[in-house]
Amino acid sequence: MNIGIDIRPLMIKNKTGIGEYTFELLSAIFAQDKSNQYFLFSNSSQEIHSKFFSWNQPNIQYIHTRYPNKLLNFALAFGFLKINKLLPNKIDHWYSPNLNFLSLNKDTKHTLTIHDISYKLFPEFYTLKQQIWHKIINPKNQCEQADTIVVPSENTKRDLVNYYQIDKEKIKVIHPGISPIFNLTDSQLKIKKTIIQKKYDLPNNYILFLGSIEPRKNLLGLIKAFEKLPKEITDKFYLIIAGGSGWKNINIYNYANRSKLRDRIKFLGYVVETDKPALYSLANIFVFPSYYEGFGFPIIEAMKMGTPVITSNCSSLPEISQNCAYYINPNNYSNLSFAIKSLIENNKLYSEYIKRGLDLASKYTWENSAKEHLNIFGN
Repeated sequence: MNIGIDIRPLMIKNKTGIGEYTFELLSAIFAQDKSNQYFLFSNSSQEIHSKFFSWNQPNIQYIHTRYPNKLLNFALAFGFLKINKLLPNKIDHWYSPNLNFLSLNKDTKHTLTIHDISYKLFPEFYTLKQQIWHKIINPKNQCEQADTIVVPSENTKRDLVNYYQIDKEKIKVIHPGISPIFNLTDSQLKIKKTIIQKKYDLPNNYILFLGSIEPRKNLLGLIKAFEKLPKEITDKFYLIIAGGSGWKNINIYNYANRSKLRDRIKFLGYVVETDKPALYSLANIFVFPSYYEGFGFPIIEAMKMGTPVITSNCSSLPEISQNCAYYINPNNYSNLSFAIKSLIENNKLYSEYIKRGLDLASKYTWENSAKEHLNIFGN
């Protein structure tokens, strides 16, 4: 079988969650499947680094075009070009790991992954440019045209059914996994922690957030919750905020800079994936108070590294973390402050969430996710 895969989500210098999802899933698929023929499509008018072409095996072929993105997107959006025309062989099945401009021959089966529909539920969290992009790309129409839709959670499946009226029978829930980089021996982790603490000049005690710096992540609420903690806690702990600068975040930076605890709040910026295990492991608590997530990789990654997690009681987060995280109302920063204080002061509770998290994290594997995707491609 000839399978085409859109790897345009990997054409970003600093991989986002979707980029990491795409890379890890495809790595697991290719490790299992040596028989189907894969055609990996990318496009960029600029020179790209060879690191984007990460897989080297006989059944994988890279198809890279060098059109201006706007021109290619226009041609695909309005049907002037079928992506099949850009590929050297007839494609039986096309896989899109994320929404993108696309037009396929009618006889090509299409599997599409929808991570979430936050752009529809919370348009205020997105820039005008992003809102226009989603309007042009027409996610609802893409969902209707796809043969199978893969989602990372039951929550996203419900959203597609409720807001796009998509037939639930063609939506398949497949949980993502955790990157192999989190599988470190004790000695490897010890060395890595020493390196990372020095690299980022990390304090001995800190509360961690990791994710894009954008309104949906509720960082203003987190900073306010930190400010509300008793002085004996803020004298001992720092708030470390790690992640690439997303969008509409000037208010977040301004508020932090004006905070009475600004000297205890530190932004690390974008963190490369290989630094994350030690960053999580060094943290006393991981806090992820997002308003909405389709899955929420960081909470499972933090659990994997033995760090207790506080997260929101909404969207997919309770589903994904089950009873293994301390839940808070993201609209109530006093609630979040109380949660942080409770974990710091209650050793038994603290240890219990570590144990629960470690048990849960072991259940999320890319191997299982890859098997389920291959079943879809085979059908």
